[in-house]
Amino acid sequence: MVLAEIIQPSFLVQPNMKVYINGIGSVNAQQAGYTDNFLTEIQQTEQHSIRSIEPDYKAFINPTLIRRMGRIIKMGVASAKMCLNDAGVEQPDAILTGTGLGCIEDTEKFLGAIIQNNEQFLTPTSFIQSTHNTVGGQIALMLGCNNYNFTYVHRAFSFESCVQDAMMLLAEKAEQNVLLGGVDELTVNSLKLIERLGQLKNHPITSLNLLNYKTRGSIAGEGANFFVFSTKHTESSYAQLLGCKMLYKPENTEEITESLQQFLQQNKVQASDIDLVLYGYNGDVKYDRLYTEVKDKLLSKSSVAYFKHLCGEYHTSNSFAYLLAAHILKTKSVSPSILLDDKKRLVKTILIYNHYRGINHTFSLLKAC
Repeated sequence: MVLAEIIQPSFLVQPNMKVYINGIGSVNAQQAGYTDNFLTEIQQTEQHSIRSIEPDYKAFINPTLIRRMGRIIKMGVASAKMCLNDAGVEQPDAILTGTGLGCIEDTEKFLGAIIQNNEQFLTPTSFIQSTHNTVGGQIALMLGCNNYNFTYVHRAFSFESCVQDAMMLLAEKAEQNVLLGGVDELTVNSLKLIERLGQLKNHPITSLNLLNYKTRGSIAGEGANFFVFSTKHTESSYAQLLGCKMLYKPENTEEITESLQQFLQQNKVQASDIDLVLYGYNGDVKYDRLYTEVKDKLLSKSSVAYFKHLCGEYHTSNSFAYLLAAHILKTKSVSPSILLDDKKRLVKTILIYNHYRGINHTFSLLKAC
């Protein structure tokens, strides 16, 4: 038995229970926040990384606290506050945070201070804020929330772990509002490490032409995307979540398609029912071929779209895909900037298929309310 057969965590919405996305908050590379006119103006870069457009944090965070917060903490707290405001929720019943690498900037500051000060006269702030659960903790402190609070640090499974935990919490007690999100940041040093590992393009690129270069490597990204999950449908609900599945280190595309078919069958969805597939194409020819092979074998009738040219590659980039899918289903429009074909279908059901370097594969199903 291969490892992928052992580690295939999957969670489906329980019978007679529906899970809705009722709020969205985001700090991303396309817009300083999230509004209904999202992606009307596409931002692009000619660098090897694409950074978030940060909002005026004073609108969400007490100014006296901002100066002591690291960048990832500000992004996470601001997007969480945006999300709760959007959903009309003052106090969430649970807070779930996913991050691949955590608070890198504060970790670097503390380690740098150790070296520069010869391990003496160290201030504790950077150390305290360098832990991975700092974002979730800060959100709870600002809200005065003593409810369930958990941070998942499972690399490219981090955000999806939050999604599955949220669905289990709602299955246990339906009358809840669960705040969950994915957040990761870029720093100068982390970008250097990614480049040294050969994970970035080694030539000049334009982010909107990411798939045209046919070379190894991708474009690094960052962002913070939060959502409110609930079993309550409201007039402002964005989309309904059907299920989420993770697949670890499949041996070949046959195993991927088999796992995906099982996931669709469990959700009582046919491949032909999927109107749009959001793929995690990132421009790396070694790994993008997996998407194409799965598409040709199982999803050839669905419209094809991608998203990492808008947000970059990072461990919780799938949270941006959830944002994009929810936006499409609510506004009933698809930005031409994400489409890879000219199929015209009314989009009611979206499948998100993403993987990180062929290791962490995830499937998510969303449909219109």
